[in-house]
Amino acid sequence: MALFDAYLMVDWSAETRPKTGKDSIWFALAERSGAGLRLHALENPATRHQARERLADVLAGLLNRDKRVLVGFDFSFGYSDGTARAMGLRGTPWKAAWQTLARDVHDDENNSNDRFEAADRLNRLIGHGEGPFWGHPVGRRYRNLAMTKPGYDHGLEEKRLCEHAITDTQPVWKLAGVGSVGGQVMTGLPVVRALRSDKRLRERCRIWPFETGLSPMTARDTAKTPIVLAEIYPSLVTPVSARPAVKDALQVQAIAAHMAAADDERKLGRMFAGSPDLTAKQRRTIEREEAWILGVDRPGTRAGSIRVDVDAAYGAAGFAYLNDGAAIYAESRRIIESETDLTRLPEALRPLAVRLIHTCGMPDIVDDLDASDGAATKGHAALVAGRPIFCDVEMVAKGIIARRLPAKNQIVCKVASKAAANRAEKHHTTRSWAAADLWGDKLEGAVVAIGNAPTALFRLLETIAAGGPRPALVLGMPVGFVGAAESKRALADSGLDYVTVHGRRGGSAMAAAGVNALMGGI
Repeated sequence: MALFDAYLMVDWSAETRPKTGKDSIWFALAERSGAGLRLHALENPATRHQARERLADVLAGLLNRDKRVLVGFDFSFGYSDGTARAMGLRGTPWKAAWQTLARDVHDDENNSNDRFEAADRLNRLIGHGEGPFWGHPVGRRYRNLAMTKPGYDHGLEEKRLCEHAITDTQPVWKLAGVGSVGGQVMTGLPVVRALRSDKRLRERCRIWPFETGLSPMTARDTAKTPIVLAEIYPSLVTPVSARPAVKDALQVQAIAAHMAAADDERKLGRMFAGSPDLTAKQRRTIEREEAWILGVDRPGTRAGSIRVDVDAAYGAAGFAYLNDGAAIYAESRRIIESETDLTRLPEALRPLAVRLIHTCGMPDIVDDLDASDGAATKGHAALVAGRPIFCDVEMVAKGIIARRLPAKNQIVCKVASKAAANRAEKHHTTRSWAAADLWGDKLEGAVVAIGNAPTALFRLLETIAAGGPRPALVLGMPVGFVGAAESKRALADSGLDYVTVHGRRGGSAMAAAGVNALMGGI
């Protein structure tokens, strides 16, 4: 059995302004499906703030679907042995260092951050002149932060143990210039810390190797705590693809595919033990302060030595899209709630509003959504009581999810009947108008869904005004340029219980979605 169902790999950035494309944040989500490994997301958030929120939402969604997830970040999770002590920090070294960065590095929503000033302060705490942190932009001056690498006379190693075991890694202290991973660490660790403490995730999340130990991982471990956060090194693999793409985008896809393949081959679990050549003392250092790069399992590991055919891993087209129905709906709901202010609506009406927005893809229709007091509650009660549903056209009737109706309610649509055709011809009107005349006494206490014909809504209102039976709720959403807006205004003024979307917008799908929303426990 594989350890994980999904692999979320993140390429971080310490950029000081919103940025997409080359040298910015990328993440890939690969997930197992019946058709094999699928690339479910490939995203490029412009800021770290956006990335943090998006990653938290993605992970929460995966947890809701009972998925076990390996999350990899391409920056160091720890500093060289003795760093926390040199800074005068108390407690478990890695926790103290993470807390210090979260407190001292200020990173706003537009990516502006003060990592160089923070490094200057940390160097002062260590107290050995300019170092161990080094590197800053030309034109700036700092008392304790050198622009170029200083001599290492402060008692801290330039590289961690894991960085001695793999080629081409950069030191965690380097903050500027090519390969300046230090900036990614200072801006990235506070984000990992925030994810670890997110109320939706914290009970089911662990950081490797600090909270798991440097030991093999089993399916029993991931069943108990399904999210594992780990340090990765995307340059461990060389992506191969015929498709033009940003290098960072290909690398996160490739490292995700590599981790999934290792999991399939029962090799991934052993990777969590690190290198077998480590001594007991080195293991304690790694587990308390330094961390380790997942996938570096022997001394002399060469960066880029593993070739990953990205096209073969995910399919030559390489499309990143969700194909799990529950995941699609959950993500749609998240987007709707993030882009729409539902707070002005009564709580009972909000599920219906979400359904309508989801159906048409237009969050701004909430501005035109109108309903009488308690409309959604009354419509739901009518369905539970077994009252029928009357529809103006077959498209509305077909869009109602009959299997979810609470009392096997009858769905009535007369527009295609011979009687409607004869009546329409006799009165020189539309079939929808004529069909509304055929609904009869069963209309009393029923639910009416009109999504196409303004004439049907006008005729319903005329019949009721003349003393005809009154439905429990009218979902009036006719669409079009002639009569649609006018019929909805008339509905709102009729004294009936109603839900409508004012203006020209509407349609059969929206009317059916309104009925479907009423089926829930509103």
